[in-house]
Amino acid sequence: MTRRRPHASNEDGSTLLLIIFYGFLALSLVLVGLSATSLYLEHKRLLSLADGASLAGSEAFTLEAVQVGVGGPRPQLRSDDVSAAVDEYLRLVPHDSFLALSVTSAASADGQSASVTLRSWWRPPVLTLVVPDGVPLEVTVVSRAVFH
Repeated sequence: MTRRRPHASNEDGSTLLLIIFYGFLALSLVLVGLSATSLYLEHKRLLSLADGASLAGSEAFTLEAVQVGVGGPRPQLRSDDVSAAVDEYLRLVPHDSFLALSVTSAASADGQSASVTLRSWWRPPVLTLVVPDGVPLEVTVVSRAVFH
C-alpha cells in the first residue's frame, strides 16, 4: 500500500495579495472618513464664526436710527455700520486657525437685516491620493435686527 501525497495547490500567495488589497482599501476609507469629518467640522466652525459676525452686524445701530412705525420701533441698519461691526467682531474673536479667512460681504440690503459672507480654505489633515489638497469654504448668514 502506497500513500498518495496530497495534490499541491498552486494558490500560494493569493491570500497575501487579498490581505494587502483589503488593508489598502480599509486605510483609504479611514483617511477619506477622517477628511470628510474634518471638512464638516471646519464648515461648522466657519458657520459659527459667521453667525456671530452677523449678529454683531445686526446690532450695529444707534438709538437715533430707530424709527417708530405702526408695528412698533424698528432699527434701520446701514451697510457701513454693519461692515464696521463685523470687522470689529473679527478683530476681537480669535480665528487664527482658519486659512485665508476673508469677509466676502458684510452689508444690509433692506435696512432690517445684516448679511455676512465669510470665505476660508480647508486643507485635509492627512494628504492622500484620493482627497484633494484643499477646498474653498464659503458661508452666508443673515440675521435680523429687532428692537424690543
